[in-house]
Amino acid sequence: MTTQTRTLGTTGPQVSALGLGCMGMSPLYGEADRGEAIATIHAALEAGVNLLDTGDFYAMGHNEMLIGEALRGAPAARREQALVSVKFGALRDPEGNWTGHDGRPAAVKNFAAYSLQRLGVDHIDVYRIARRDPDVPIEETVGAIAELVEKGYVRHIGLSEVDAATIRRAAATAPIADLQIEYSLISRGIEESILPTTRELGIGITAYGVLSRGLISGHFTRDRQLAATDFRAHSPRFQGENLQHNLDLVEALRKIAEQKGVSVAQIAIAWVLSRGADIVPLIGARTRERLEESLGALDVTLDDAELRAIEEAVPADAAAGDRYPAAQMAHLGTK
Repeated sequence: MTTQTRTLGTTGPQVSALGLGCMGMSPLYGEADRGEAIATIHAALEAGVNLLDTGDFYAMGHNEMLIGEALRGAPAARREQALVSVKFGALRDPEGNWTGHDGRPAAVKNFAAYSLQRLGVDHIDVYRIARRDPDVPIEETVGAIAELVEKGYVRHIGLSEVDAATIRRAAATAPIADLQIEYSLISRGIEESILPTTRELGIGITAYGVLSRGLISGHFTRDRQLAATDFRAHSPRFQGENLQHNLDLVEALRKIAEQKGVSVAQIAIAWVLSRGADIVPLIGARTRERLEESLGALDVTLDDAELRAIEEAVPADAAAGDRYPAAQMAHLGTK
């Protein structure tokens, strides 16, 4: 594996070229193995991955506590290099239902206090609201994070799943390090207006869903049964004819990957890496085996002919189904 680094925008920290999205290490994609999850975080840190991404609402704090445990058990040098990115503001009830978003300044500071405790750290490296609160101006939410920056509890301000106009308003309030948003071969909605805006303003992109929650990993099968607690059981792209269509796209991509001697996941991640040095893909590996495969994408170089072949096999807007169920799509900055 080739060690690579990138910088989150013009104001953010230097990070590894791939970050580790830890959401799947909590039971959001079915049951998760705590021991294997911690071992995977340790393996990622040892491989030079320094960006760990989580959300305070991932299994109601479970994911933050998991990362905190992993950091405490990591060698001191690796622990000190780790950067933690946290999303906040998504509200849930005891049954796990989503009930809205809270971006009020007092709530921002409250969420941060609990995250610091669960993570066992004295500061959060990148802090962002998961979805813009429609009842609170983004200036107020970002302003509250800026106050946390001034007091040393947060190092950098991020955004998540917002449109170009909101990005501009936020950036006029305080320096923004990055925008976290879904971006993959089959989720390219940011290319029209969001990516040009972040590049104009010097804001980085941390791209989640680069394998579309496993859909374009090359490992998802047509007959796979999903537990009711698995997010994908309710995702339009994993349903019926949509799933069949999308897996046909994966098979077209597989042919190109096999010709190059790499895996489907590696070529899909390498495509995101090729889109610009301002984009840091978040890999959602839950096991050391999947982590190793994903890190192999760093050694995959795609020439112009290969990039054209990939985009012919999986054209923009080729995916069937939305990224989220209809009720959640209404809160996203891009489709």
